[in-house]
Amino acid sequence: MDMLSRESLLCLMEDVESEDPIDYADLPFDESNLRELIVDSLLERELVFRAEEPDEAKRMLVYLAATARLTLENMVLHARLLRAGLEDA
Repeated sequence: MDMLSRESLLCLMEDVESEDPIDYADLPFDESNLRELIVDSLLERELVFRAEEPDEAKRMLVYLAATARLTLENMVLHARLLRAGLEDA
């Protein structure tokens, strides 16, 4: 991620979230700190992953698979909340 700094990734994350906001509800977490924690973790993992797998195309496939899995998990969680009546449609 040569062209992507911590700050630019945080800005991109905020831009994406502005289009589809996350409902933190009454959770006792600072949203900004949570974003920073996630970005720092991802950038650290990328450094390790890059050393282990220098092929960028293979790394991209892993990232796409992980994104697909997280999206599916989020959809299932959302459906469960809807079913339990804990979230508006």
